[in-house]
Order: sequence, then C-alpha cells, then structure tokens
Amino acid sequence: MKKNISTSLYKDAKKLMPGGVNSPVRAFKNVKSNPIFFKSAKGPFLHDEDGNKYVDFIGSWGPMILGHSNLKILNAMKRQMKKGISYGAPSKVENEMAKLVKKNVKSIQKVRMVNSGTEATMSCIRLARGYTGRNAIIKFDGCYHGHVDSLLIKAGSGVSTFGLPDSPGIPDELAKYTISVPYNDEKAFLKAFNTVKKDLAAVIIEPIAGNMGFIKSEKSFLELLRDKTKKNKTLLIFDEVMTGFRVAMGGAQDVYKISPDLTALGKIIGGGLPVGAFGGDSKIMDQLAPDGPIYQAGTLSGNPLAMSAGVALIKELERISPYNKLQKLSSYMLTEISRLMQQKNINFSYDNLGGMFGFFMSKELPRNYAEVVESDTNLFIKFFNLCLKNGIYFAPSKFEAGFISSTHNKKIIDGVLSKVEKSLSEIT
Repeated sequence: MKKNISTSLYKDAKKLMPGGVNSPVRAFKNVKSNPIFFKSAKGPFLHDEDGNKYVDFIGSWGPMILGHSNLKILNAMKRQMKKGISYGAPSKVENEMAKLVKKNVKSIQKVRMVNSGTEATMSCIRLARGYTGRNAIIKFDGCYHGHVDSLLIKAGSGVSTFGLPDSPGIPDELAKYTISVPYNDEKAFLKAFNTVKKDLAAVIIEPIAGNMGFIKSEKSFLELLRDKTKKNKTLLIFDEVMTGFRVAMGGAQDVYKISPDLTALGKIIGGGLPVGAFGGDSKIMDQLAPDGPIYQAGTLSGNPLAMSAGVALIKELERISPYNKLQKLSSYMLTEISRLMQQKNINFSYDNLGGMFGFFMSKELPRNYAEVVESDTNLFIKFFNLCLKNGIYFAPSKFEAGFISSTHNKKIIDGVLSKVEKSLSEIT
C-alpha cells in the first residue's frame, strides 16, 4: 500500500499540533507505526489520501453504526443547514432528541445536551457532588471517562496506550478524592466503599468497558454496585458514551436490567458530529441551573445540526433494529479469526455484543485491566500492522474496542477473513 501522502501530511502535522494529532491514540504510537490520513468514507469503507481502501472497524469510535455517509443522516443535516447551523438558543429539534433519549433509555427522565463525552461525565461528577454534598468518587481501573481531572486516574484507552496511569496537571488535592479499584473485583470495591462511604458522592463505571479492549461487567458485580450505592445514598453513574445505542437501543443498562441514577451518553446521538448528553432522575437533574444551584452551560450544547443528525440516526435504528444482525456478523468474524489463530497456535480470545467487539492475544478472555495488560502486545502490533497493510482497519491499540456497522455484510467479512489469513501467513 502507498503511504507517501500520509507520511508527508504527518510530518507537516507534527510541526502544527502536539504529536501531529488532535487525540493521542490516532498517533499510532502503540502499534509502532505512523497514522493514516483519510480523505473520504462510505458505508463500511475508508479511503486514505494515497488512494488505499480499508474495511473500517472503528466507525469513528462508535457513531457510524449505519456506516459512513448515511444518506438519511446527510439529508437531515442538509435540511438543517439551510435553516441555520447554530442559534445559541432553543430549537424544536432539541425536544425531539430529548424525547428519543427518554423513550429508549428508561433510567433517564430528564436530559441535558452537551458537546462531548468528556463534558457529559464531567457534568455527572459535578452534579453528583452537588446533589449529595459529598466529595469522593470510586471508579475502576481501565475505565476511561474522558480527560476529566477527577477521573483521569488509572484510566484506560489512550492513557494506557502511552503508559501514563495518571496525568500531570491534576492537583493532588483533587486526585485524593478519586479511588480506582480493579474492574469486576467485588472484594476490592467493598474495601474501597467501606473506607469512604460517608463521603462517597458517586460510583462511575463503563458497564461494558470499551477503553481496555471490550470487557463486560459481570452482572453480579453491577448488582452489587447498585445495591450498595442505593443504600448509601450515593449516585451510580453509567458511562454509556460508547455503549449507548450501540450494544442495544437502551444501552448496556437495558441489557443488564440495572438502572443507574445518572447516564452519560455521546457518539451516536450526534450522528457523528461532536456531541454528548447526560440524564437521569428528574429530582437529581432539576438541581442543575437554571432550576437549581449546580451550574453547567455550553454555547453549542444541543446545536441543531448535531441534533438533526442524531434524530435521523436514532429513528433509523428504531426502524431497522440492527443489533441481532450486528451480533451475528461480528460473532461469525471473530469465531473464524479464532479458528485461523488456532491453526497458527496463537493465543486469541474475544467477546462482542451488538455493534461492539474486542479481541486479545491471550488464551483466556481478560476480565479486568491488569489481565488486558498481560495480553501479548508485540503479537498484537504485528497482527494490526499486517492487517492494515492488507486493507483492514482495526483499532490501533489493544486497549480499544472495535465497532461494526449495518453496512458490513457476510461478503465483506469473508473478504476480511481472507485478508486476515494472508496477514497471519506473514507472522513469524
């Protein structure tokens, strides 16, 4: 594959932006390579500046569940663009989006739109602290909730990719209020909970982690969190920025049948445009300004362009309900890749749900961050780069989940499997 233009653009970008990128994982440092610069996307395919074509399994990290450049979403955006891009004032389409969120995510009675997943989780934490009058937060190792000062402690995803368990710039006075414990570890959670429960404002978790690969919470673990937080009048926050409308219409909480007090959403509800949202019980949400004393604001929050794209996407999801198809197709792909790995005596494990999946170079499926770290990094790097060379675009980090869209089909996946087999033949 040609990479001349991408290489040139990256050299130029490094003179203009830190690391040459606007989000660290894009730099491809974890896979010892240089990033690809993309020119266009359609359906399940990406096209780079050098004219190479890739089968995409990132989908802009989630929102492209209907594939890239979906006509219904583009047409909704065009209609809105003719009316105006942003008003900095209320618009009807915000009501439409709020009704769709409330209809599908049963724990949400009221919602506030924001502009990113980071802003959503940050706002959840502020609201939890203001509502409870407490300070402490419990989170889980490997769960990444955006670059929020209170939450960038033992985070996964890009932080793990660069070997930064904590980030400079976070005051010790603030960091001491955040306790991070192993994912799916009931004993560790109970120990932390009992230590700080009198000052515990919230417990925040990705119910299905998408930032240490793809790891599901054990249902008993989530039930324990729900039981303890409710009895302690501590808020339980589900970060469903990735899983909301991705693993099921009602998100992971619908799959597990567990209702959090607050939910952070993102990705899909903007149809691919920058967006986020958070919501929950009315009595909690009504503590936000202007009704309550807890301040949160945003000039572009609920902007009509993003809301129009998101409304079009969610209505289409309601119409086609693609989740069973996505589950079957990703299961087929992963099962066949596992078979090919076994032929090469390579340790391989995987899991998936709806439109999300993850795989690891490990014999047993990891159940927490520490076990993901132990999976074979060097082998993952070799596999990733060979797949990329053969036109398959998996996430450039073993700490990231993958995504599949409704525009992928068996013919495309069979082509992917053929390329995976070719890639594996080159592994020495």
